[in-house]
Amino acid sequence: MKHVAAYLLLGLAGNESPSAADIKTVLESVGIEADEDRLSTIVSELKGKTLAELIEAGSAKLASVPSGGAAAGGAAAAGGAAAAADAPAAEEKEEEKEESDEDMGFGLFD
Repeated sequence: MKHVAAYLLLGLAGNESPSAADIKTVLESVGIEADEDRLSTIVSELKGKTLAELIEAGSAKLASVPSGGAAAGGAAAAGGAAAAADAPAAEEKEEEKEESDEDMGFGLFD
């Protein structure tokens, strides 16, 4: 990931076709040792592609990843009645806690 981040930084800085040596220089400037195998793989895979193309392809891949929102929403809807029944009990516990704080003599304006 650090190799890809260095590649993207170089691209944002205006170097549209960073070489392995460019990436290695960026990584070494912050004290990271570059892996030669990963460098060669990244440079060969990304050769001839622009940052805009890479970001567009990545965005398309991320759009197909499920985020779990539908499953969580369904579980919340199914458990809504149970949550409503537990709400008064939670309020009672909260009130008890407030009273115990007052007993100790600690208050915001004391």
